Amino acid sequence: MNAIAVYEGADEPVVTAKPRPEPAPGEALVRTLRVGVDGTDHEVIAGGHGGTPAGEDHLVLGHEAVGVVEDPNDTPFEAGDVVVPTVRRPPNGANEYFARGEPDMAPDGEYHERGIVGAHGFMAEYFTSPAEFLVEIPPALAEWGFLVEPISIAEKAIEHAYASRSAFGWEPQSALVLGNGSLGLLTVATLDEEFDRIYCLGRRERPDPTIDIIESLGATYVNSNDTAVPEVPEAYEPMDFVFEATGYAPHAFETIEALAPNGVGALLGVPGDWEFEVDGGRLHREFVLHNKALVGSVNSGYGHFESAVESLAALPESFLGDLVTGIHGLDDFEAAFADDDTTIKTAVEFGAYEER
Repeated sequence: MNAIAVYEGADEPVVTAKPRPEPAPGEALVRTLRVGVDGTDHEVIAGGHGGTPAGEDHLVLGHEAVGVVEDPNDTPFEAGDVVVPTVRRPPNGANEYFARGEPDMAPDGEYHERGIVGAHGFMAEYFTSPAEFLVEIPPALAEWGFLVEPISIAEKAIEHAYASRSAFGWEPQSALVLGNGSLGLLTVATLDEEFDRIYCLGRRERPDPTIDIIESLGATYVNSNDTAVPEVPEAYEPMDFVFEATGYAPHAFETIEALAPNGVGALLGVPGDWEFEVDGGRLHREFVLHNKALVGSVNSGYGHFESAVESLAALPESFLGDLVTGIHGLDDFEAAFADDDTTIKTAVEFGAYEER
């Protein structure tokens, strides 16, 4: 079968031949439909994140997948079921995090991530997976199912933000999303039902398709070239919730200043090492005197995928059509990895869904 992989020492993906996998007991064989491309894939390709499986010189890419069960192999699925795989797998047998059903809370070294570190991904014509890591979705969502994984990332961060405020009656009304990439835009759309006023901050100037999407969702675009994050409260309003999806290290500290009393910020970006000066005493006072909180969040669990399926089903078709700027086959897969101002969200298509 064909797969898209990056080889050690290379800085671009290639199509490579791999044996079609055989499902082990408890695993299903899945025929891949589409696999999304995101910033993590670019980081893996550039060598700044992730790693190949032990003893191999390449990594099959892709962690945002949707497919059709080809061979249920005595799992609870049936042939033709549309499924989305979760990403993390136990590295060398189960550990306490997987045993508790909380692989998303495992620290480094206690997991592999398919298509990212230690395990081949889903960017191939077929893949296998234990049934416990497959989430069934309605056939009507087969076209957009590769978006379930990134939405699940937002679902987890939002859940943890609410959990951090569960000790008192928190009724948030305003939210600020930092970053107008595909995750930021999906988060704006996901928050639409929960917050009265939503803002999204980015660096782009008009005209720009991401700004059009933000405003089509009824949110307000904040141009960071004109209004820095600490200036948002005065220019707009203090924020009950801030969702950071940029990986720009100063934003973690600037989020504290943007929050309203009792507010919470969720940090999802993963920056490189960066030393800079902050007024630690002032930020410490903000935390203490105004009951503010920050939570970090990475990956997501099975329940977050289930919530993401519901959120995806509620999103307008017009929004999804604007968000996904390219679906590419193997003959032009390179275009799916473009990184320019006209590209928002892309996917590689391995096969079409055919209802049975």
